[in-house]
Amino acid sequence: MILNRTLCLFVVFLILGATAMAANAQPADSAAVPVIVLFRSGVDSTQREQILKHVGAQSTRHFVNVPASAARANAQNQALLRNHPDVISVAPDRPVQILGKPAGGGTSTTTAQVVPAGVARIDASPGTLPFTGKDVGVAVVDTGIDFNHADLVVSAVCYTSYTACQDDEGHGTHVSGIIAATNNKIDVVGVAPDAVLYAVKVLDKTGSGTDSAVMAGLDWVGSHAASVSPRIRVVNMSLGRPGTLDDNPALRASVQFLYNAGIVVVVAAGNDASTEVSQQVPATYPEVLAIASTTAADGTSACRLHPGAVMADTASYFTTDGAYNDLTGIGVTVSAPGEDNEIINRSCFLGSVGILSTRLGGGTTRMSGTSMAAPHVTGVAALMVEKANGQAASLTPEDVRSRLRLNVLSPGIAPLDSPASGYSFDGEREGVVSAAGAL
Repeated sequence: MILNRTLCLFVVFLILGATAMAANAQPADSAAVPVIVLFRSGVDSTQREQILKHVGAQSTRHFVNVPASAARANAQNQALLRNHPDVISVAPDRPVQILGKPAGGGTSTTTAQVVPAGVARIDASPGTLPFTGKDVGVAVVDTGIDFNHADLVVSAVCYTSYTACQDDEGHGTHVSGIIAATNNKIDVVGVAPDAVLYAVKVLDKTGSGTDSAVMAGLDWVGSHAASVSPRIRVVNMSLGRPGTLDDNPALRASVQFLYNAGIVVVVAAGNDASTEVSQQVPATYPEVLAIASTTAADGTSACRLHPGAVMADTASYFTTDGAYNDLTGIGVTVSAPGEDNEIINRSCFLGSVGILSTRLGGGTTRMSGTSMAAPHVTGVAALMVEKANGQAASLTPEDVRSRLRLNVLSPGIAPLDSPASGYSFDGEREGVVSAAGAL
């Protein structure tokens, strides 16, 4: 009896022990979430991998130009990382989105080349300027570019965070046309029609991505900018998310790397009129040129309560803004057309007629947003780079910012106040970008 009882107790203990072990054997990453870890300078990828493994986190990507890694880590892993002497910060890997959307006019195929209203408004129509962006590389960090579009010159050298560099959403193709649609007999013409585009696909077919995907794209630009031909001198990022200056130090470090390499980074300010640039990432970074949106032409009004039309150079009803601060470097560098015009219907609601540009699959389409404002300035920056190279002169990102701000259209007047109820004047009328003035 005693033997059997002892045996029974032993079996019970084995079962309980096995149950406890099974409970303890639950994967350490069962509550793991994507994070981005910034390490101190000099910690290489091998050391980063060892540190992450030591605390129980799982690496998903090690970046090259900044000492940072993307990983999956639970709360305990993150706490251990934050206390590690080689770790500077641990931040969530937050989602980012495109900052443009279809607006007014639908799709079309033109029988002759059209000069879009935005290109005309900033004085960049073909034949008006001595520069065209020739031999300047522009990286479009976006949803990819349509390599088959007849109106775009896209380098075969590219980067993707997914399976291919080809655009599968349309946003990146539209942005690319504003920058550099070729000066031919079809579709539209861009601000810098002879610039060469580089597709850096960091957003998926829904126009969504993450901080780490954006960082990977910037990492690629930083590693290849000087070796590709023509060199990448300007980057366009018509994407963003709500955030603050220090909510992901590693992402900012990725932008700083390009800035320190002399690469001009142009970003959309944001499409939330209730916020300012200081509340948008990456627009809040002092190292970027944040661009707000205005109308390119006069609109129409069918509203009896507001019979006056929305005029050209009016702040778009959707734009994020924020006065530029010389001390912090944070704020809107300049405004640019992010829509053709705004219409007020009989019900007194505002609507947008978008910027005409290249469409995924061929032809043209219209989109509105600060996503469309930023590439106008990116194109101007490409023209400025071409001019500087022709003079054998260096041109830093701050040189570009300074010249843009000092040589605008309607300084002190534009942007005009939007009639939208959500708009509030930010205290500065920085003017609309001028291609001719910047050159």
